[in-house]
Parts: sequence; structure tokens; C-alpha cells
Amino acid sequence: MKLSTRVLNRTLLARQHLLERAPLTAPQLCDHLVGLQAQDTLPPFLALWSRTADFDPATVTAGLEDRSLVRITLMRGTIHLVTPPDALRIAPHIQPELEKIPFRKGFNFGAMVGLDPAEVRAHGEALLGDEPMSAADMRAHAAALYPDRNAGAVLQTWLYQLPVLQTPPRGRWKDSSRPVWSRVEPWLGAPPDPDYPLEELLLRYLRAFGPATTMDMQTWSKLTGIKPAVDRLGDRVRTYTDDRGRTLYDAADAELTDPDHPAPVRLLGWYDNLLLSHQDRTRVIPDGAPPPLREAANQVSPVLIDGFLQGIYKIFTTATTARLRIIPRSTWTAAQRTEVESEAASLLAFTDPDRTPSIEILTPGAALKP
Repeated sequence: MKLSTRVLNRTLLARQHLLERAPLTAPQLCDHLVGLQAQDTLPPFLALWSRTADFDPATVTAGLEDRSLVRITLMRGTIHLVTPPDALRIAPHIQPELEKIPFRKGFNFGAMVGLDPAEVRAHGEALLGDEPMSAADMRAHAAALYPDRNAGAVLQTWLYQLPVLQTPPRGRWKDSSRPVWSRVEPWLGAPPDPDYPLEELLLRYLRAFGPATTMDMQTWSKLTGIKPAVDRLGDRVRTYTDDRGRTLYDAADAELTDPDHPAPVRLLGWYDNLLLSHQDRTRVIPDGAPPPLREAANQVSPVLIDGFLQGIYKIFTTATTARLRIIPRSTWTAAQRTEVESEAASLLAFTDPDRTPSIEILTPGAALKP
């Protein structure tokens, strides 16, 4: 069976809970989506606001503090907000690849080349024991141990080598605290679980992002051995083809969504996994153009209209005002502008309820910064 781009789009949006907000808790959504992108502090809150009904950001703060939610480096070597079970069972798949990164020539211009990885790791393990430690303190120790090296690179090496996670206050609502790190086992009271099968992880990916090719799965995870793992799923998956004849895998009991199902306007957070978890992004980005990662680095975020990326936005704040500025990718209809303005007003009421809001829809190609 061949699936059109529009079927893939609507099915993805349905599985991401972007067609209608779902009555899920933050841990439930994190579990279903196999984590939320949390490289910065605000995006997971935006992801939850966009996908769940009556979302209260205080629940994420409470989850981080009672350890029912965790910020940890996982897929693609980036921070994700996940449940503790996922932190323990996904990390062992990711950790071997993370540990290779620092001693490559391309890492921080070769800052760690020539050092013994085992010795560097031993220093990190001796430094970071059972109690959390701030990144600033770890960097100071790195400078003392390796005075001829870049202390930041040494710190980053430890964060790749050791199974670690970020602890509160980092990640709390409206809290810009710098990272504090802990070893996984002391914080969660259990060691990482190396026995979680890769195929189970990929089946969960399909339930949240499928149907998808094996290259889509690899793009999402940055793991190898994808095809053998999919083969091990046997009749738990079924296959389709796309408009280009590529094989798409899906959970055998998962449903496709009507391509004519209405898709409401959504304003997502920067680095949202919706845009980063497929090699072929045509199901979300028209013409399959690269996601706006350079813009996202400046906290620029996507606007979805009819399920597709049709603009970008950023919120600019002062002590008293919050300006949400939007650049369309093309000319919008009056109805689309009205729907975008309504969703933008709701977003500002969520992010900046104590500031005076304003919404500005600019012309395509305009400068986003005021």
C-alpha cells in the first residue's frame, strides 16, 4: 500500500497529539513520545502546552524535584526530558556512541586528542561521586587537572563518558539556573539497564513518529543496527511504501489517519522533535527543506498551518512586554492569519501572563528581530 505525504503528515500529527490536545500528564506524554527535546529549558514546556489539555507547567517542576521526570543526554546526543525507566533503559544504547565523540579530531578542534580516554574517565568518576555537582565546579577541577587543555572540553568529555543527568534547579519552570550534574545511579536509585532491546525502542518510535524508514529511525536515534532490529520485530510491524517507493515500517496494530482530517495551527518550541526525527522531512516541511536549525539556535520556533511548517516565530520580552513576531513562509489567507493570531495569543498567555502581549505577523522575508 502506498502512502501519500498527506497521510504521513496527518498520521504523524495524530501520534504526536498535535491534531487535538490530549488529557495526558507530562510523564505520560514523555513516555509515549520517547522523551521531549529539552536542550534548552523552555521547549519541553512548549511541547507539552501544544500537545496536552490544561497543561500546568508546575507539574514538570514537581516531576523533576520528585524524580519522576529526568533531563538526560539521549537521542542524537541532546538533552531529553524522559521518565526514569526510559533514562535507565535508553542510555545504555546511546552511551557507547557518546563516549567516542570527545577523542575525535573534530571535537573542540582536537582539544582531547593525545589524552588517554580511560585516564580522563577515571578522573571524572573520582570527581563526580554520589552527590550532584555544578558544571562550574566540574570545570574548575578540569582546569586544575589539565592546565594545558581547554577546561570546557574536558568537562564536556566527562559528560559524554559518564552516565550522567541534569538535576534541579535546571529545567524548572521559569528557572534559568545553570546545569548541575549527577551520576545516574545515585539520583535514580538504580543502575542503567543494558538489557532493553533496541527493537522495543524502535517499535515505540514507530508508535510516536511512524510510519518511517530505517533511515528515519537512524536520524532520530543516531544508532546503528537499525535494520536487523526491525527484522527482529517480525509480524509486530507491517510495511508500506511512500511516493518515492521507499519501504516504510509501522507498528502492525497502529492506525493511519484520514488525510482530510483538519489540522489546527500549532506553535511549537525550537528543536521540537517533530521536525528532527525523520531523514525525509517532507511530511512536515514542504519540499523537504532542512529544518531551520540555525534559526532555532536563536530560539526561533516553527509555526504549523494545515500540519506543515509555514512560518517561524520568536518571543521578545522586556520587563513589562512580550512581543511575539512571526514571519510567514508565504502569503497567508485571512482565515489563517486569524487562527495564527488566536493561537499566538494563547501561547503568550501561557508563557508571559504578567507581561503586556503583542502579536506581529510580518511579511515573508522580513527581519524577525525588532
